[in-house]
Amino acid sequence: MKRPGKPGKKLGKKLGKADRELIAAAGAAITRRYRDDWQEVGAALRTRSGKIFTGVNLDAYLGRMAVCAEAVALGRAVVDLGEAGIDTIVAVRHPSPAEKDQTIAVVSPCGACRELIFDYDPQARVIVPNGKLPAVVPIGELLPNKYSRGSEG
Repeated sequence: MKRPGKPGKKLGKKLGKADRELIAAAGAAITRRYRDDWQEVGAALRTRSGKIFTGVNLDAYLGRMAVCAEAVALGRAVVDLGEAGIDTIVAVRHPSPAEKDQTIAVVSPCGACRELIFDYDPQARVIVPNGKLPAVVPIGELLPNKYSRGSEG
């Protein structure tokens, strides 16, 4: 099994033009709404119909109340279109002002977001870090042995 972020291992497929546009949309969302120690992650999701939805993380003083950017983007898609399916999703992190490198970079979804993405579309593609250039992988590669309420385990 390929493991995201493992040195020396290359993941998934190279990015296409639509993938780069999705990364740019996530970057634009967090650039517009960045607040140091409050909003630092942006996400963009392309539905199977081709519509793009963006979101930023919603931080909270009570940490367990925070909501990830991927969930915000998915919620916007569900409100507008219903469950239209996730073609591709990406999250990016805006560096804090104190960081020397101010590059907005692709980040992997957290475990909860991996579960959420899989639940809404087990065929979804996810853009993840992969050395110098991000790559696209199926959500199933990021979530082996997925929990299921059914008997297909």
